[in-house]
Amino acid sequence: MGALNNPAVGKYVNEFFVSSYQKVATFQIVNGNKQGGNVAAYFCAPDGRVLHCVAGPVNAQTFLREAKWVVETAKECIEKSKGDGAKFKELFRKAHSAKLKQDFGIVVEAITYDPPDPMDEKDALTYRDPTGRPLAPKLPPPPIDGPDVTLGEKKFEELQKAAATAPGNRIALDGKGRKVVVTNQSLVHQIMAAHSLVPIERVYGTVFENILGEKISTKPVNVVQPFTWVDKDGNRLKPVKPLPPGGIKPVKPLLPPNGPVPPNGLAPIKP
Repeated sequence: MGALNNPAVGKYVNEFFVSSYQKVATFQIVNGNKQGGNVAAYFCAPDGRVLHCVAGPVNAQTFLREAKWVVETAKECIEKSKGDGAKFKELFRKAHSAKLKQDFGIVVEAITYDPPDPMDEKDALTYRDPTGRPLAPKLPPPPIDGPDVTLGEKKFEELQKAAATAPGNRIALDGKGRKVVVTNQSLVHQIMAAHSLVPIERVYGTVFENILGEKISTKPVNVVQPFTWVDKDGNRLKPVKPLPPGGIKPVKPLLPPNGPVPPNGLAPIKP
């Protein structure tokens, strides 16, 4: 995610978060260039429950805005919940619903309880790897009730036009069958309005498959034509020994058959 190269983003992330990464989808490396795959950034509580997410690559300004929203919203919810974990979860999900309404003009009702969601070999609502092994549950988003009627038709159309140029834009249907434009980030808020404060291992599959359209996998990177320092199997090649500073090392001259050369020249040949 190129936004992380930005000094302001790096400074803010280092101040408020501890960063790590994990590969969850397969991609190819062709002529040293990455092809396929995608990226998502998860903002989590210390115990690994997801507060928010940025789905797909974004610019530094967008990433910093989303990171600051997480921190400020968490502070507000901590203060209002007064140590009540269930209340904190409820407030955070409602904050996602309000953010979706504010930024995109789309209304969903936050779901503030967690229904039991067992994941086993027979569970249909599960993302699986190519062998059929379950990897993560499918988290259903809350339904879209429709546009925010308080905005007015003109304002909602402006938001929809902006959404149509955003990454991951697509058409979704609200509860009455009306078409609305959604984006990667609006879908994040929609899903988080029902599933924020859920452990990351239960969330990542829905973000990658449902929002980004990628298949989660435990397969390694597929190296088609590798980097110059790895072979076709992705193994690092042994470095070639560099030449000495003066160039090619000179070859030692052959010694005469009768032994080493004396200091005053060649030794006489015995008859």
